[in-house]
Amino acid sequence: MKKVCIVGASGKLGKYMVQHALDHGYEVVGVCRERSVVKLDAFKDRITLYSGPTNDPNLIKKAVEGCSGVLTVLVPWGVQQYSSGTAQAVLDNADLDARLIFSCGWHITRDGKDIYSKSFKAMVKIAGWVGRLFRMIEIDDQVEACNRIFASNTRWTVVRGSDLEEGESQGLPVWSRHVGDPMLVSNMTRRIDFAQFMVSALDNDDLIHEAPAIVGCQTESAITNAGKK
Repeated sequence: MKKVCIVGASGKLGKYMVQHALDHGYEVVGVCRERSVVKLDAFKDRITLYSGPTNDPNLIKKAVEGCSGVLTVLVPWGVQQYSSGTAQAVLDNADLDARLIFSCGWHITRDGKDIYSKSFKAMVKIAGWVGRLFRMIEIDDQVEACNRIFASNTRWTVVRGSDLEEGESQGLPVWSRHVGDPMLVSNMTRRIDFAQFMVSALDNDDLIHEAPAIVGCQTESAITNAGKK
């Protein structure tokens, strides 16, 4: 049985990834902050859990040992380089041949060829400003985290998610290399399906060194533009 580590396992996306990974027969190791351990009670007899800051390299080193894959939620909490610290800890300590799958939003761009609407750019700018003002989130550090991933020689994939909603699974999301693709216009993915895409990427070598921007496969734009890639 292959072993995978899920960094950020207690969040909404993380819990879905835990369930998908277990359903796929993986041995699961979870990492989450100490105060969030209770959120994983439903899985406590089925996973190994490490608690503490996910940007702690010593904690991550223990958690990822022997794992063939690491799924990491890049959360820009606070003003403490949390995303970049978490990403760096994973990059430095995962097995050399491990598949590393990271999650972030559409605002991340790998090559500068993504096309964003004025409203989207304004939203990101305002969110970044408000986050810094109240010391809640650090969007620029999430950008830094992804730049470090893009520059690494690991077997990485950065999954860029659209807006998310709850609901029953609609199937594996579709993806494009660049935001601005008509396929992505609907800008909505079920969170459970985002998690499924993350877990499925572990065994998809076509996604190595890709930063897929995803959208729900049953959204209007995905259906309208199916087969046009």
